[in-house]
Amino acid sequence: MLQVFVYGTLKPGEPYHDSYCGAAVLEAIAAITPGQLYHLPLGYPAMTVGAGWVSGVLLSLAQPEILQRLDQLEDFHSDRPPDKNEYQRLWRPVFAPDLTPLGDAWMYVMTAQKVSALSGKHLPAGVWSAADCQAV
Repeated sequence: MLQVFVYGTLKPGEPYHDSYCGAAVLEAIAAITPGQLYHLPLGYPAMTVGAGWVSGVLLSLAQPEILQRLDQLEDFHSDRPPDKNEYQRLWRPVFAPDLTPLGDAWMYVMTAQKVSALSGKHLPAGVWSAADCQAV
């Protein structure tokens, strides 16, 4: 079973959930992880490692090979230098909203430098949705 924390377009109800994850989802749990969340003018979010909390969903997926498709979507290649990737795929802790530990999961994180270069707008509440961010 594959554990992936999603906070943007891969969340249930968001544009890429059904086509990338939908059929393989065994469980979807509201979750948070330490970090900062940004909306990018490109129309999707980016999370950085740091203080604060990012809200999202912990997906338990039945098909581990989905990780390769997610890597393509997020422009992550483990064999190239990190600064050439759009996102880094990291194995990090995830918590329930009440801070109960849920274990570790894969998640896609962007460097603060890349967020800045892409003119990311900080979302202090740590929550992103395509509908709410269309006018940002």
